[in-house]
Amino acid sequence: MKRLLPVKTLLLRALGCAALLASAIACAAVETAPPILTPPAPATPRVNGPGVFGVRPGAPFLYTIPATGRRPMTFAIDGLPAGLALDAATGRITGTLPVAGEHTVTLRARNELGEATRRFRIVVGDRIALTPPMGWSSWNCWGDAVSQDKVLGSARAMAEKGLRDHGWTYVNVDDGWQGPRGGAFNALQPNRKFPDMKALADEIHALGLKFGLYSSPWRGTYAGYPGGSSDQADGTYPWVVAGDVNEFYKLNKDPDAPGAKPNWINWTFGAHSFATHDARQWAEWGVDYLKYDWFPNDVPHVAEMTDALRATGRDIVYSLSNTGLYDHAPDYQRLAEVWRTTGDIVDTWDSVSRNGFSQDRWAAYTGPGHWSDPDMLVLGQVGWGPNLHPTRLTPDEQYAHMSLWCLLSSPLLLGCDLAQIDDFTLGLLTNDEVLAINQDALGRQATQFDNRDGKVVYAKTLEDGSIAVGLFNRGETVAAITVKWGPWGNLPTPHTGTTFRVRDLWRQQDLGDFKDSFEARVAPHGVVLVRLIPLP
Repeated sequence: MKRLLPVKTLLLRALGCAALLASAIACAAVETAPPILTPPAPATPRVNGPGVFGVRPGAPFLYTIPATGRRPMTFAIDGLPAGLALDAATGRITGTLPVAGEHTVTLRARNELGEATRRFRIVVGDRIALTPPMGWSSWNCWGDAVSQDKVLGSARAMAEKGLRDHGWTYVNVDDGWQGPRGGAFNALQPNRKFPDMKALADEIHALGLKFGLYSSPWRGTYAGYPGGSSDQADGTYPWVVAGDVNEFYKLNKDPDAPGAKPNWINWTFGAHSFATHDARQWAEWGVDYLKYDWFPNDVPHVAEMTDALRATGRDIVYSLSNTGLYDHAPDYQRLAEVWRTTGDIVDTWDSVSRNGFSQDRWAAYTGPGHWSDPDMLVLGQVGWGPNLHPTRLTPDEQYAHMSLWCLLSSPLLLGCDLAQIDDFTLGLLTNDEVLAINQDALGRQATQFDNRDGKVVYAKTLEDGSIAVGLFNRGETVAAITVKWGPWGNLPTPHTGTTFRVRDLWRQQDLGDFKDSFEARVAPHGVVLVRLIPLP
């Protein structure tokens, strides 16, 4: 007869199995956790961010010194020009500079462990955005479900999670904020999701950050909200007057209802433009960044908004979207700070590759004050609406994505929910040696120096004479990739015979001194990002 075990024994065995199972699950989680390559920032002070900042004469000046290290921290500036003032507790610089010129100052950050300094140039002239803008935009996270509370939460998260200390600056509201025209300028007013746009801008500025908005010169935007032109001289919109909108003034409150109008009927220009009205309203609210979205980005409508923004006297970074026409590149360079070169990105390797590895032809037009844009970063929790999911990119693909955008001197705009950002994503976004490649003052766009069998080498010269190099593996197996600068090398010939110290930027480690070439094994869809530092 089969012997029955006591209940206590069975219970203990069950608990033991459960413990073993939990242990196995924990071990599996440890083994599969994505590798965080970025070392933690030291507790001693370090001043981060770009080495140059542009402002137009007489425009309001706002710059927050990005610095990591143990708090409390105090800030000082040697040589700060008259007209500017520093808040020593926050590192915020405000004021105005009425006369064109250049000022070289020294930024200082001090805590109980020591002091860090950084040379910094303030250039007062015709150009702003002398390095690519870095920040966050609402579309890839919230879509047109965006609201004032969600945007303010993202701004607070940018400050609280330390992104601001690494140079992340802009907090931009994409499509979905617009209501009918009104106010002192007969300009677009916010819908009920944004009860007080001026208060939102003020709160974002108080965090040491900057504020952006979205619009279009069409009658209506891609998402079906009121745009920058109308067929009515008073700026009214027939579909709004007729009530063919939802409670937030989006066209088609019920797209399946009989007689409902499709969004595309408004994707044309109205007889009356309100660009000047809207620009004056945005300046009064305190807007610092405009994403202007339509296709094709024709030069007359680009120039119209350029003139309207300049006339406000406020520095507003002007970003054109989407899919700019290459034949218009000289005009975009002259009239805007940023222009999209691609269609919308999504969180797949195919999309990232298609957008990122196709940028070489724009390199001649990219530089301080004018940046080509292969679209936003698809890292962290994304979703294009209220339902979010972790990016579908693998960890290696995410490192490749971030590395390529930095090499391309692309604007770095996040689309994730900053409140839910995890440690791996923070590591991707807070590596100051990687970000320095993007924010280098020389402003070169990296181009391909080798592309064979899915093994791609990008390189860009930096302001100090070193070279940033990305070794990308677009293949499906591990590959050995070589960058050569000796005879018959794939870097420019002036470097022939040079010995370089090679530094791994993600790990922030020197790999040794190399003459003529450097080789690395690169994971599928991955990257090795290095800096070649010439030795005497």
